[in-house]
Amino acid sequence: MTVLVAGLGNMFCSDDAFGVAVVEELARRSLPDDVEVRDFGIRGIHLAYQLLEPYDLVVLIDAVQRGGPPGTVYVIEAEPGAEPGPEVSMDAHDLAPDAVLSLVPRLGGTVGPVVVVGCEPTGIDAGIGLSPAVQDAVGTAAQLVIDMIKER
Repeated sequence: MTVLVAGLGNMFCSDDAFGVAVVEELARRSLPDDVEVRDFGIRGIHLAYQLLEPYDLVVLIDAVQRGGPPGTVYVIEAEPGAEPGPEVSMDAHDLAPDAVLSLVPRLGGTVGPVVVVGCEPTGIDAGIGLSPAVQDAVGTAAQLVIDMIKER
């Protein structure tokens, strides 16, 4: 089974760097050889092209605003191929995960199962460093990803 774990987010926008922090944590852990861990940051277009490769599972890690308390970790089953809503920006340097997934079929690819591991941010304003609540969630999210890979 081949797995792509992709960290997303802007390290210059405080808690938006959650995905980047989690893949940095995963890089320090022992993972199977068929698991590829990559920091895509704000390079959504690069992720879209990477998803043209066949993966049995794709795990996207990102800050996700769903209204819960800061630091809440979510696991969301994504719907590859779903069309993004009108509010989705198609900026080549900052594609939202749903826009990336909808772009892959337009590039001639197909996306297998996708899971988003997200964390409720305290804020995503300009600044370097995660808030304490989100920093505390990094290890939890990393372990969640490891457990998810073991279960598949």
